[in-house]
Amino acid sequence: MASNYPYPPALDAGLETERLSQTIKDWSIANGLAVRPPPALVGQNQDPEGILAINAPVTLFPSPFPKSCFEEAKAIQTSYNELYARISQDEEFLGRLVQEVAGGDEFIAKLWETHLKVKEEGYVQNLSLGLFRSDYMVHQDGDHLQIKQVEFNTIASSFGGLSAQTSLLHQHLAKTEYPLLTTPIAPSTLNLPPNTSARSLAAGLAAAYQAYGPSALNHPTCVLFIVQDGERNIFDQRHLEYALQQSSIPVFRLPFSQLLTHTTLASTPHRQLLYHLPHNPSRTFEVAVSYLRAGYGPGDYPSPESWTARHRIETSNTIACPTILTQLAGMKKVQQVLATPPALASGPSTLGKFIPDEAKSAALWKTFTNIYPLDGSSPAGQEARRLATDPTECLKYVMKPQREGGGNNFYKGAIPEQLKKVPEEHWNSFILMELITPPAVQNTILRQGKLEQGGVICELGVYGTCLWDQKTGEVKHNEQAGYLLRTKGDQSEEGGVAAGFGCMDSVALV
Repeated sequence: MASNYPYPPALDAGLETERLSQTIKDWSIANGLAVRPPPALVGQNQDPEGILAINAPVTLFPSPFPKSCFEEAKAIQTSYNELYARISQDEEFLGRLVQEVAGGDEFIAKLWETHLKVKEEGYVQNLSLGLFRSDYMVHQDGDHLQIKQVEFNTIASSFGGLSAQTSLLHQHLAKTEYPLLTTPIAPSTLNLPPNTSARSLAAGLAAAYQAYGPSALNHPTCVLFIVQDGERNIFDQRHLEYALQQSSIPVFRLPFSQLLTHTTLASTPHRQLLYHLPHNPSRTFEVAVSYLRAGYGPGDYPSPESWTARHRIETSNTIACPTILTQLAGMKKVQQVLATPPALASGPSTLGKFIPDEAKSAALWKTFTNIYPLDGSSPAGQEARRLATDPTECLKYVMKPQREGGGNNFYKGAIPEQLKKVPEEHWNSFILMELITPPAVQNTILRQGKLEQGGVICELGVYGTCLWDQKTGEVKHNEQAGYLLRTKGDQSEEGGVAAGFGCMDSVALV
């Protein structure tokens, strides 16, 4: 990047900004960097057929990101895949942690209850697939920059489709638009790495599909995307579907709410999951892989039938992505136990138990920030309760429940107030995490046609795909699978793109 100009460059508020914005809007729609509009923007009465799409929120420029941090995050992803595959296999470990949080978290308790019910009936599929994403922020300590993990996602790790398109957008702009600005950026000064996230995540699904093998019932096999009703982030998912279909793998989408209507279990010892095409009921496919883009939060289970649907997936022969055990491995409680400061941990390192290779575990440990339980019995929990209830100390922390999907956390001064609303015996369903201090970055966000300019915070997600045998522990596929950069205004505490806080971005390595 040219050092004699500020980056990103200041834009003329008139024609220059208008041209760049219009180019981004047109390229995004032409290339599927899009979402369905939120109801607040376009009501159902204005779009009764659901035909409208709008640009996904995106930055005008790729954000500068330290190359050493980017390379480190990519390099350790396969070790993270291995770690969470092994955690998923340790039912005793997960059960112990579930018991610690279940009193204050009915959703976690219900997931565990469903697992126990299937275990009693007997699991018939040993293979498990994870499409994971490990999220980081750059932590600045003086002149030292290092990545620190925000969270690890084991279910519905989204934006792999849109993130690949965002990288292509910024590469296109670097060739065609940035050199023509009043303050030009020469293409040779931007280090924009390729991003294979859509293709690589699809390759993970394809690996599981191939491992499933042909149908013993002589049905064609398929991959089934299990999705939410009214999914606005549909194009993100479609990019993965299209990549699979290019490999001649049949792919179908089914809302979670309709799973019981359009699937059945075969009356065989293997309990194959059969999908009957809603538009052509005479056609039946055997579901080799069930990819859950729904089912990660309580809102997806509004009725007992919803839990019956999840039970059907778990008890069948389909390769679930993820299984309930893999979903539970993504609890914040697991992250806390792995990362509890050594001085406050009781007993040997949990990380070392799962990753005995010292070099691998040391590389993972470097990415942890301090995370504490909020129980009343352990030294770490007692220290966390002191920090969380102190009006000054709490300003350095975020408190998180065992949830995916964003919008669930409590920051800084809101922590003591929230704890007052929760019975003390349920405090241990939360974890307390030290805030990460990112370096200052500037950018401009294009959201719903309007520009937001100023300081931003970037969060890097690195995708991974892993297929393993739950019974033998054999890992059959383990790959790093591209990246996501989400950016938000530096005054926002939440970063969810779909929730309207963050936006899509890509890295310019520095």
